[in-house]
Amino acid sequence: MPADFVSLLPMAVVLVLIGGIAGVVGGLLGVGGGIVLVPAFFYAFQSLGYGGDHLMQICVGTSLATIVVTSIRSVNGHHRKGAVDWQVLRRWGPGLVIGAALGVLVAMQVKSVVLQAVFGALAGLAGLYMAFGRDHWRLGEAMPGVAGAGLLSSVVGFFSALMGIGGGTFGVPLMSLFSMPIHRAVGTASGFGILIAVPAVIGFLLMPVAGAPPLTIGAVNLPAFAIVIGSTLVTTPWGVALAHQMNPKPLKRAFAVFLTLVALNMLRKVVLG
Repeated sequence: MPADFVSLLPMAVVLVLIGGIAGVVGGLLGVGGGIVLVPAFFYAFQSLGYGGDHLMQICVGTSLATIVVTSIRSVNGHHRKGAVDWQVLRRWGPGLVIGAALGVLVAMQVKSVVLQAVFGALAGLAGLYMAFGRDHWRLGEAMPGVAGAGLLSSVVGFFSALMGIGGGTFGVPLMSLFSMPIHRAVGTASGFGILIAVPAVIGFLLMPVAGAPPLTIGAVNLPAFAIVIGSTLVTTPWGVALAHQMNPKPLKRAFAVFLTLVALNMLRKVVLG
């Protein structure tokens, strides 16, 4: 049975801490707080006794709801530092929106275990790239043209919506591979979150979910959203400031190890149940 109100209090404290960490990580590394929030929500809801065929959809939808808010603040912070390439955002925007909408449509049709597998596999690949990727790796000396941008942005939007992340996890390495300086890639990717999360959240709000936790609209849990957003709004600017003051490589390597372990654990749950 779901836990009572008293047992929810420790979880609320945990969610505050998780939100704070997600905000710093998102602002500092440009990977998006969703990569932390989705597995955190998953284990939190499971520990409270919730499950079912659409638990992962609730985690993904709630994570994307927080990204709507945090991305606005993050992109403003990076814009003030001149680190947002608005031309890239305009070119990639339509594909990100279309890809995200398609991702939600797919998420509505599959069971939670499918999204767990998708998250585990892609988060694991992201962790390996963060750990072993090299700065000199290149796919091109300039950002792709209209056709290439349309294809890549649609793919980024699609898988980001399925995973509940803001696009930075894929967007930052992609833009770096096309020779964009890392600080500018991080700043520009912060704008991906808004373009992905808004259409995705609309879809998840309209998704019927049976057996959801209390105060859940569609696949978005309002208490988890409110608790996490409060802490991420405080800590995201800290991450943005740190991104422009220090070399994030050592932290990125440590986070890569953490992310890979989280991904492997998610895949373990898929295989073993």
